[in-house]
Amino acid sequence: MSYATRVSEIFSELGIALPGPSPRALEIRSPIDGKRIASVPVATPAELTAAVDRAQSRFLAWRNVPAPQRGALVRALGEKVRQHKQALGRLVTIETGKIAQEGLGEVQEAIDICEFALGLSRQLYGLSIATERPDHKLLETWHPLGVVGIISAFNFPMAVWAWNASLALVCGNTLVWKPSDKTPLSALAINGLLLAAARENGVDPDGLSAVVVGERDLGEALVAHPSVRLVSATGSTGMGRAVGVTCAKHFKRALLELGGNNAAIVCPSADLKLAARAVTFAAVGTAGQRCTSLRRLIVHRSIASQFVKQLRAAYEGLPIGNPLDDGTLIGPLIDAATHERMQAALHAAKAVGATVHFGERVAGVAGGCYVRPALVEMSAQAGPMCDETFAPILYVLPYDSLEEAIALNNAVAHGLSSAIFTRDLQEAEIFTSARGSDCGIANVNIGTSGAEIGGAFGGEKETGGGRESGSDAWKNYMRRATNTINYGMSLPLAQGIKFEI
Repeated sequence: MSYATRVSEIFSELGIALPGPSPRALEIRSPIDGKRIASVPVATPAELTAAVDRAQSRFLAWRNVPAPQRGALVRALGEKVRQHKQALGRLVTIETGKIAQEGLGEVQEAIDICEFALGLSRQLYGLSIATERPDHKLLETWHPLGVVGIISAFNFPMAVWAWNASLALVCGNTLVWKPSDKTPLSALAINGLLLAAARENGVDPDGLSAVVVGERDLGEALVAHPSVRLVSATGSTGMGRAVGVTCAKHFKRALLELGGNNAAIVCPSADLKLAARAVTFAAVGTAGQRCTSLRRLIVHRSIASQFVKQLRAAYEGLPIGNPLDDGTLIGPLIDAATHERMQAALHAAKAVGATVHFGERVAGVAGGCYVRPALVEMSAQAGPMCDETFAPILYVLPYDSLEEAIALNNAVAHGLSSAIFTRDLQEAEIFTSARGSDCGIANVNIGTSGAEIGGAFGGEKETGGGRESGSDAWKNYMRRATNTINYGMSLPLAQGIKFEI
């Protein structure tokens, strides 16, 4: 059975119609075999404007719906996603090339964040503040923001939207989503389930959430639209820089989740067996195509040779192939261009004296781009090691002191995720302290990838500074007001100012 037929069957199971023929369409191909699986119409600038206008009109009513009722809709979405978890997981795998377990894991993320947002819908707390004036009350209150524009990347075609959408909806906002032009089918599927959940629960779906498919120019138009009050963008640093500049020009918010040149430090006291397992998953999971993928490994010189030997043995045995097959751990790269960038980085590493293990293209399903993840031994942090290549390359570098290792961890442009493997309490505490890792995520005895929805997700420096998902990330999607209420008969002024008339 072709993957196009499987996609058609999945949409039929979901009760969602696949887009029909269009003169302006993107040909969507599965990275598993490179063959076409569907055509998706490209939105025109006029269609984008209409979608944002509908979202703005719908916002004016949606903001007045009590937050727990908005939470009920998100709960219904979570139930729909749970009901169709297997089908949605297969769709993610077919469209992205992620192995089946990771496809299902992504769908579970969407379920989890819906549950989180449901509870949040009764916890949008403000503050009551002590005031210096008698017979006055000082408050901080939170209110819906407006239309939220979402731009997502190919590698998490459902979860990133769910992080944003579930929180934005319970906070009283409406959505316009431009997914990656490589993975629009996953977007149409999960957004379709949201609209179905709305209809089934007596909520008018019109203007609540729209998917607009297109390339960079459409994203630029979405960012610039005056009715879009927050742009949550996930992707490359270059993309985020352009989004941030446009948002600044229009005095709107930008929530940026960008790249990550993530590192892990392996200390002499580390449990090397545990560390090897964690490092391998972090480096090769999703074929190295996560923003949190491990790209730099900083190993104490006394154990570096031994640890590299362990990793080489693990890499040699990695099952690479069709991501839908049981037992496969590494699926294909998203496209041939990614393979070309990977090979260019490996050539650049060799040019600065690195020793490269693996990294070659391997036999897979005809048409797919399958590679063996690369291990690259470096003598200094230089060349391509200082940049993020969105592919399965792990650079290994020795260190002598913890201070040196932390400095190496921090000496790159990105600041997303980091980890340390140690059984020394002092080393762990230093790494997670103010003088330790400068990343938004700093883990101990666990890899750099696989964050849970309960903690805010994001990073510093060229990672963009945005925070999504749990914790207090909901505040991104609301505006704050300070309220002073005088319930007395006098008018005392702050700071003791006297002004009598």
